[in-house]
Amino acid sequence: MRDHGGWRKAAAGAGLLAADGSMAETIFAEMTALAARTGAINLGQGFPDEDGPAHVLEAARAAIAAGTNQYPPGRGILELRSAVSEHQKRFYGLEVDPESEVLATAGATEALAATILALVELGDEVLTFEPYYDAYGALISLAGGVHTTVPLSWPHFEPDLDQLARAVTDKTRLIIVNDPHNPTGTVFSAETRELIVQLAEKHGAIIVTDEVYEHLTFGERHTPIATVPGAGSRTVTISSGGKTFNTTGWKIGWLTASADLVDAILTVKQYLSYSNGAPFQPAIAAGLRSDDRFFEELATNLDRKRLLLNHGLRSAGFDIAESAGTYFTVADAAALGFDDAVEFCRILPERAGVIAVPISAFVTRKHAPKYRSLVRFAFCKRTETLEQAITQLARLRR
Repeated sequence: MRDHGGWRKAAAGAGLLAADGSMAETIFAEMTALAARTGAINLGQGFPDEDGPAHVLEAARAAIAAGTNQYPPGRGILELRSAVSEHQKRFYGLEVDPESEVLATAGATEALAATILALVELGDEVLTFEPYYDAYGALISLAGGVHTTVPLSWPHFEPDLDQLARAVTDKTRLIIVNDPHNPTGTVFSAETRELIVQLAEKHGAIIVTDEVYEHLTFGERHTPIATVPGAGSRTVTISSGGKTFNTTGWKIGWLTASADLVDAILTVKQYLSYSNGAPFQPAIAAGLRSDDRFFEELATNLDRKRLLLNHGLRSAGFDIAESAGTYFTVADAAALGFDDAVEFCRILPERAGVIAVPISAFVTRKHAPKYRSLVRFAFCKRTETLEQAITQLARLRR
């Protein structure tokens, strides 16, 4: 088969090809298909099963009715960029110019893609923590970068700081920080954030933060790395409205950075989607301007669901890690006698009518044995959905 533009080499490097050279199915696609085929409750994929807030949905309907249905500007409509700027100031004390330092994107994934493709050259090293959101590895390979990792260990999933210091070198172009962290649910310590900034300054690296779960923390409020002294001019901060407003299908994301970094990223972004989601951009702007009570209740309600699922998982016999943020709990199936989470997830629909995903889907082959028995469950579902899943998971103890 012809290799058009070298994509097959990049795809192979990212683990996207099967042994015969065909495109490999991701574990997420496999588990979603399994859920559809068996009718199992899908706690594997991180999407809510209920609509977002009424005022955000109504803002989208109003924008459609008002004719906001054609291409928005490539940087995003000013209303959204201004709302992002206000949000960063309101929650974190960060001053961001909506004209030159904000870029609207087709979800956080496009923001990541445009950033990595714009800033990474052939052979540059890009450091992530491991486990990592699966798109990171694919995008690094597509950019011609070299993916390096620092593992996060069960059950606390905090990096070893000495290991982190050794992993960042003068070859490191980007340090990607997912905080709150998918899939582990960890929230990095102030000490970790400060060391990342120190290492980036020392080695001339750029920090790229994926903060899509910024309002979904349980306990302390989220602290962006961009607030750490020395981080501002070398940090690209990425987020989106999908997780905060239960609108994952709208794909409205954004990034904030210094004007020169935004300009560089825009040179790539303009050839990806160019622009998207015209009526959804003002709706997400309305969401970002919600009152404090909305954001407080958002985290409180999700925390109740976290505690509910965690209690059910423990009752079913799992050991679990206490997540401090995100949609997810990581559980150890070894406590139930399963040492292979991939096989466990494949039989779980039959045994308990529930879908989960193995943590090994988020790691490199080198470190896969470290996470062999770990499974991720999502608790961003209706209470009745979680209660039914817990009832069914209880079968595992019989």
